[in-house]
Amino acid sequence: MLKDGKYAAWFRTPRGQGTGMVELAEGQISGSDSFFTYGGSYRVDERHFSGVLTVKRHADGPSNVFGPDEVEVRLTGVCNGPVANCSGTAREAPDVKFEATLIYIREDAPAASARCAVVTLNPDKLPRGLDGRSRPRHPFAPPKAPAS
Repeated sequence: MLKDGKYAAWFRTPRGQGTGMVELAEGQISGSDSFFTYGGSYRVDERHFSGVLTVKRHADGPSNVFGPDEVEVRLTGVCNGPVANCSGTAREAPDVKFEATLIYIREDAPAASARCAVVTLNPDKLPRGLDGRSRPRHPFAPPKAPAS
């Protein structure tokens, strides 16, 4: 079943591809990428869904994957766990097939546990340079020859 929440979106047509973020909430779609905003509505029936997505330019940049700066896309798709796949066409470019993959973003996922050692640096233990100042030795340098 298609869950309400945030999704990473990867979309493509024969003219190009892109990525963005969308949010699905109670039948409404919203989202954006660097150049376009997305809005619209959707319906869910078990694993299947359909929707209408409006794409509008909000910043100068490359053309969208359909061509025109504003399009209305009719979509149908299937949800399989956290991944949904859909396809459709835009009213403004009916011969351009659109496909998208949505990947659910779990916001309640625990952060990765980072185990780091705390190292106390003692500058007095660093080797001395010719000028008498401390400097670290390169880890791959050959061992120093004993003083004669």
